[in-house]
Parts: sequence; structure tokens; C-alpha cells
Amino acid sequence: MQGQYAQMTDAAYEIRRNEIAALSADLAPEDPIPVVEYTEWEHEVWRTVCVDLTTRHRTDAAAEYLESAEQLAVPLDHVPQLRDVSRRLGSISGFHFQSAPALVPLREFCGGLANSVFHSTQYLRHPRSPFYTEDPDLLHDLVGHGNVLASDRFARLYRLAGNAAARVQSTEALQFIGKVFWFTLECGVVRERGERKAYGATLVSSYGELDHFRGADFRPLDIKSLVDVQYDISTYQPVLFEADSMDEVEDTVGSFWDTCDDESIAALLGGTALPRG
Repeated sequence: MQGQYAQMTDAAYEIRRNEIAALSADLAPEDPIPVVEYTEWEHEVWRTVCVDLTTRHRTDAAAEYLESAEQLAVPLDHVPQLRDVSRRLGSISGFHFQSAPALVPLREFCGGLANSVFHSTQYLRHPRSPFYTEDPDLLHDLVGHGNVLASDRFARLYRLAGNAAARVQSTEALQFIGKVFWFTLECGVVRERGERKAYGATLVSSYGELDHFRGADFRPLDIKSLVDVQYDISTYQPVLFEADSMDEVEDTVGSFWDTCDDESIAALLGGTALPRG
């Protein structure tokens, strides 16, 4: 993004981000989502990214994502209030947002999904790098996750992921469930009429990811194939898994989350050690 806002210092940005995060720091789950008075630079970041993403989505996003996004109708010309989008999403699929000051721990995040709750930040990325962010922000959470959560199919998959995480006890099993989530609901790709289309939230909410994803090492979607693949959330993804259809995504990933437990995941890992966290 060009202009005066791109010159914002890191210190000024951190102060603003912390101000917004503080609004959610001590909230109970039943508390209302705070209203944020967004500034002009935040509205400009939102407009800049959404205008460019809307164009890219016509060629790079999966049809089911586009249909779901049309249903939710997140505003493109200004930063919406999270509570307003949450109300609309609830009326469509039963999912709601809960404001979080930052990225929440995996078990807490998945616990929310099991109860049709998605933890979302309310701050925006730095205006110096509007098209890619290492950390989840409101753009990622609404344009990426919110748009797909208006789809009944995706809402079911998110709930299944949450229920699977609630069912397991070991750190290894939980992390593997998170890895499956990453390579599908965050970075998933599907073939439509012979072309690769993105449906994962990380891809569809990032102009930079959409620029890079077609150059990835693509592999067929298979749960066993995920075991030995590592990933880094702070960079563009060199390896992606693609499905032949959204039905295949639902069958493969949904079936895994619906039936997995500590024992089945341990057998799948076959002694592969995952880092404890």
C-alpha cells in the first residue's frame, strides 16, 4: 500500500494493535464483542486488500468459497464490526465469533470450534505489508475463515475438527489434528474443471499467497501423506495438498476427524515424533 500510512513506524503500529487487543483481554465468553473505532489507515488497509482480493478470487478461489462469501457479504469498503458479522454468520450457519486479544492456544481454539465458536482478533495487519501477514488478523479471520463458515459443509468440517481435538488427550494427537487443519482448512486446494482453486483461509485471505500457491509442490490429499510433511506458518507454503472435489475434502478430512482418537493417531504416526508444546 502506497501513501502516508505505509510509513507508520513499528512502534506506532504496536501501540495501536495493543490498544485493540486490550479490549478483549479480560472478556468472558458470554460478554459482547467490543466495538472498535477504526482509524482511516485501518479502513484504507481493509479497502486496499479487499478490492484486490475480490479480483483475484474470481480466478483463484473455489466456487464453494465464492458462494459462501456472497452469502456472508462482508463489507469491502470499510472495516466491519466483528459483532455485526458474527450476528449475520450465526443466522446463516450457527457459527459465531468470539473476540480474542491474540492467537489462542490450539486446544482452546479447537474447543471453540466444537461449540460453533471461532476465536477472532480485531486488529489489522501493518499498513506497510497489507497483502501478507504472518499473524492472523481481522482480515484473515473474516475474509478467510468467516466467508467459508457461511457454508454448511465448511461449518460441519470446522465442528468436526473441534470435536476431534476435544476427544484426544495427547499433545501429539492434538498437534496432528492441527496439522490436518492447516493443510486443508487453512491451505487447502481443490481442482475445478482441471484448474487449481484455493479454499483454505490462509490462501484466500492473502494476495501474496494467491500469487505463490500455484508454484507449490502439489500432492494428492491423503491423511497418511501428512505425517512426514513439515510446515512453517511464517512463510509461503512450499507443499500443498489438493483434492479432486469438495466432496473428497469432506469425505477424507471429515471422516478422519469424525473417527480419530489417541490410539488411531498414534498408529498413524507410527513412532514419528512431533514436538511437544
